Amino acid sequence: MNRTDRLYAIVEELRAISPRLRTARELALRYEVSPRTIERDIAALQQAGIPVYADVGRRGGYALEKSMSLPPLNFTAAETVALAVALARNRGGPFDHAGRSALAKVVAAMPERNAEAARDLAARVRLAEPQGQPEVPEVPPLIGQAIESRRVLRMGYLDRHGKASEREVEPVEFLHGGFGWYLIGWCRLREGFRVFRLDRMRALTLTDLVAPVRARDGYPCGPAAYEVRALAL
Repeated sequence: MNRTDRLYAIVEELRAISPRLRTARELALRYEVSPRTIERDIAALQQAGIPVYADVGRRGGYALEKSMSLPPLNFTAAETVALAVALARNRGGPFDHAGRSALAKVVAAMPERNAEAARDLAARVRLAEPQGQPEVPEVPPLIGQAIESRRVLRMGYLDRHGKASEREVEPVEFLHGGFGWYLIGWCRLREGFRVFRLDRMRALTLTDLVAPVRARDGYPCGPAAYEVRALAL
């Protein structure tokens, strides 16, 4: 695990267990580094404005300020397992890591009785995968960052005939279909909206260019024979 990923993981770990504490030794064992490295990581987080504080008592350790954690949540066991099943079915998708992080926060914020009931129910649910099914490639995190921040992606792309090209794409939406995830965006090379297969992308770079808002003339609806629905919260 590189340092950036470890810093993120430490914050999520402290958020999940807040207001309880984690010692430098516990964090060091978890991330396979020295306690001194953890102390430097905590100092870096504090300098970046993350509200991590240290308790120097007998059972001291590090904790995240209460405003950064969730209050107790009254999710039922079935609601929690439903989230876990949805996440398992989205393995490798663009929100896989974020979803697992969110579920860990939910379980950590549940009363222990409810969390134990959820774990008991989850132990009685199994997911069968077809044997020989090709592994679904993970969606590159840069694509999600590009959509969230509305920044232009630079990429190499292979068309359906295997011909390579270099493109700058203004990302607009993720699209999930029967063959996995796609990116819909404005292709500056073709000067139009295109649907890009993620497995055909090469050498992705997230630029500092902000994508403009474009009129939806000629906007693709999705693969043929599919009814496309918007995601709602």
